[in-house]
Amino acid sequence: MPADTSTFHPHSAHWGVFSAAWDGHTLAVKPHPGDPDPNPLIDNFPDALRHRARVTTPMVRRGWLERGPGPDPMRGQDAYVAMPWNEVLDLLAAELRRVKERHGAGAVFGGSYGWSSAGRFHHAQSQVHRFLNTTLGGYVRSVNSYSAGASGPMLPHILGSMEEVARRNVTWEQIVAHTDVVLAFGGMALKNSRVASGGISRHVERSSMREAATRGCRFVCISPLRSDLPDEAQFEWLAARPNTDTALMLALVHQIVSDGAHDREFIARCCDGWATFEDYLMGRSDGVAKSCAWAAPICDLPAQQLVDLARSLVGKRTLVVVSHSLQRADHGEQPVWMGAVLAAALGQLGLPGGGYNYALGTLAHYGKRNNAVPAAALPQGSNGVKEFIPVARISDMLLRPGQPFDYNGQRRTYPHIRLAYWAGGNPFHHHQDLARLAEAFRTLDTFVVHEIAWTATARHADIVLPSTMTLEREDIGATPTDPMVVAMHRIAEPYGLARDDYDIFCELARRLGALEAFSEDRTTREWLAHLYERTRAGLEDLGLEAPDFETFWQRGELMLPQRDDDGGMLRAFRNDPAGAPLPTPSGKVQVSSPAVAAFGYADCPGHPAWLAPKFAPTAEHPLWLVANQPHTKLHSQLDFGAHSQASKRRGREVCTLHPATAAARGIEEGDIVRLFNEIGACLASAHLSADMREDVVQLPTGAWYDPATDDQGRPMCVHGNPNVLTRDIGTSSLAQGCAGQLSTVQIERYDGALPPIRAFEPPATVTCAASSRGS
Repeated sequence: MPADTSTFHPHSAHWGVFSAAWDGHTLAVKPHPGDPDPNPLIDNFPDALRHRARVTTPMVRRGWLERGPGPDPMRGQDAYVAMPWNEVLDLLAAELRRVKERHGAGAVFGGSYGWSSAGRFHHAQSQVHRFLNTTLGGYVRSVNSYSAGASGPMLPHILGSMEEVARRNVTWEQIVAHTDVVLAFGGMALKNSRVASGGISRHVERSSMREAATRGCRFVCISPLRSDLPDEAQFEWLAARPNTDTALMLALVHQIVSDGAHDREFIARCCDGWATFEDYLMGRSDGVAKSCAWAAPICDLPAQQLVDLARSLVGKRTLVVVSHSLQRADHGEQPVWMGAVLAAALGQLGLPGGGYNYALGTLAHYGKRNNAVPAAALPQGSNGVKEFIPVARISDMLLRPGQPFDYNGQRRTYPHIRLAYWAGGNPFHHHQDLARLAEAFRTLDTFVVHEIAWTATARHADIVLPSTMTLEREDIGATPTDPMVVAMHRIAEPYGLARDDYDIFCELARRLGALEAFSEDRTTREWLAHLYERTRAGLEDLGLEAPDFETFWQRGELMLPQRDDDGGMLRAFRNDPAGAPLPTPSGKVQVSSPAVAAFGYADCPGHPAWLAPKFAPTAEHPLWLVANQPHTKLHSQLDFGAHSQASKRRGREVCTLHPATAAARGIEEGDIVRLFNEIGACLASAHLSADMREDVVQLPTGAWYDPATDDQGRPMCVHGNPNVLTRDIGTSSLAQGCAGQLSTVQIERYDGALPPIRAFEPPATVTCAASSRGS
């Protein structure tokens, strides 16, 4: 049915609720009128809807079609052959059947890490995982996330799940009312807190910081970048050296303990393992006292500044916040752990507006109340395959099948993957050392990708199936921490031959004899009504208005009641440690952990510790690279949209460096520069700013990978993707998380001929010779 183009219709994205109208040629978007601080990322939609980068027809890589499945060095460089839907689905179903029969479901990796759509039904990860479970019996999965790969496994050893510590904890309302000091390690940048999976109807972070600061709350931003807190917070900036936050926290606690100002009663009542940690802190176990004088040269901050900061926290309602960025680095588990210990030493855990709220300001989910009524998501079925990998170890898995790896106290083995199935994600954004990632994908027999556009991931696939953009389908936008449920109306007809992921999987499931198991004989609209019923029933149980699905769909939105968790798990524990113990071995805060100590990991000992990074600036590569998240797009989504494109210069991503750093290299504002290290190189446009450390260059992620060689034959990304420069190493043996926030580089002005940017141009297409598949 064609979209109604006469009026605006409601929709939702991870960066905000909005409405849109499409007349067949022009897309107009406008934010929800109730949003006090709308996110301009919705302005990426109008140019993206019908952009030349869209995948418009099923494509099969020429080499795979001609030679059949198998490892191939041409992945990422080959031309494609357009094929009718029926033919390509027949080929894919046959390949899935071959892999299952010859190698088992454990030879299939269900990738699809990524945010994809805000809708709960057309959630690409859920769709592909449900498909693999119901048709093949399972798949090798990934655990944790690139954003929180270290904290996800670490927090349960210390306090409890990340869900409890980040989402059901201190709220922005409490900060406005109660907090005296916010110690923001890594800052709380609005570009991060303005997005939330499932959507966000009201962006309140900016106004909350303004209101708290006006009341007298003191914000302290500890980051190499001043921009990691907004001006509304009226903050103090401590420009600590990157990757030294754990040392700084240790010094603060050392000073508090040396002054006898730590909360002994809280520690005795609510903490386990303090004595072991204190021996390390005071230097009794290793001969090194972790004092402010010790930390000052590590952090590159004056010792007296650290002393003054420590003493200023005592007796104040203090909130310690540790951003995701800190744990996306070598030994990333340590600041996560040490932040909790700092809050415990101050006796602040569980107080209104105080204590430790991991990752507050990192996502719009955090610092919000939780809904009192559930919103259902598509069930994924049961996975019969038990093998998994930490999500950031994809290259290791593909390049080292059968080899052992450590994870969270376990010794596991990488499976031998023959087929990877990806939908709704772009590993060439998230992952590190992209040349190595490309090499890893070339080891597969078959790589299948559903995509709306020709990302680098799609360009490395054997089979590329065009999927609809969120604006081209119906869905329900909902998340547990936002009260608005959105009827996401279809705004425009699918582009080209694009199909919904659900419809693609239905056709494949039918060919594999599992259509009923996958679809349960429901159309998309019937699934939406089925999923909505859980919400309707929840409202009815509370005695509230509970409109039926058709009424909700016509209204376009529904407001859910929220509950006041009143501090969640940590408040309940503080009030009654025996009656509401934490889900840790001791039931208390694990200041040190015998369980972690028993793992025997040198890179993650049994208590928080300062561990110097394995890679630090050298004479050859003297600058820290901060590869943080972009402000003009979510990850790499819609990088070809107008809002994202407007921030680029000469079509390239912008890197920021200090004027003194630039002057020493003959770099001026707007120059094209080359960033390089032993891993790779990329081009970017230089922006100069004094609001950063001189030993730092900042280049956001999100520019689509665009590999080429310069006029000296050196490989590089000409578009400015920093993950050609980041190292593919785990945070530690415990979590094996992504360490891609930081790297080390040199930077120079680039005076060579500028290569064209081809990231948004579709790949070459050819007419293929007869297939020899299966021979």
